[in-house]
Amino acid sequence: MTELLLTSEQIGQLVAQFFIAGAGTLSFAVLFASPKRTLPYCGLVGAMGWFIYELAVLFGLESFAASLLAVIPLTLLARIFAIVLKAPVTIFLLAGIFPLVPGAGIYYTAYYFIQGNNALALANGISTFKIAVALAIGIALVLGLPLPRFKSPRNEQKPLRHNAGAFLFIRRAAAAVRRLPCSAGRTPSGRSHCN
Repeated sequence: MTELLLTSEQIGQLVAQFFIAGAGTLSFAVLFASPKRTLPYCGLVGAMGWFIYELAVLFGLESFAASLLAVIPLTLLARIFAIVLKAPVTIFLLAGIFPLVPGAGIYYTAYYFIQGNNALALANGISTFKIAVALAIGIALVLGLPLPRFKSPRNEQKPLRHNAGAFLFIRRAAAAVRRLPCSAGRTPSGRSHCN
C-alpha cells in the first residue's frame, strides 16, 4: 500500500505538468481557431488527460495502457463540455488529445528508418502504433455511449408512426412538384406533370 503514496516532489511535478499541458493545449486550441468561449475548457481537457497519463505512468503502466486510461476520462470530459457549452465535441477533443499524441515516436520512427537502423525504427513504430490504437479505442468507447435524453415540456411532440418520416418526405415532394409551373420540364418518363 505504501507504493501508492506520492512524494512531495512527485506531486509538485504532477502539478507543474498539469499547468504546462493546459498551456500547451490552450495554445493548440488558439492555433485551431477554437471559439474564444471554449478556450479555457479546451485547456482543462488537455491538462486533465495529461495528468491522468502521467499518474498512470508513475504507477507503472506502460505508455499504451496509460494512454488508454487517460483518453477515456479526457473524451468524457470533452463530451460533457460539448453538451454544456452547446459546441461540437471535436473542438475539445482535438485540442485535448494534443499532449497524448505520440509525435516523438513518429519522429524517431522516421529518423531511425532514414538512418538505416531498421530494428529501432520497427520498435518505435510498433510502440507508436500501439499508442495510436489505444487513443482511437478510448475515444470510440466513450463516443459510442448514447447521450442522455432530456425532456423539455415546450418541445414535446407526438411520436411519429414507423415510416412517418418517409411518408412526410414523399408528401412534401409531391406538393412541391404540383406547385411547379407547367413549363418547368418533364418527368423522367417523358410526360409533363401538368397532365
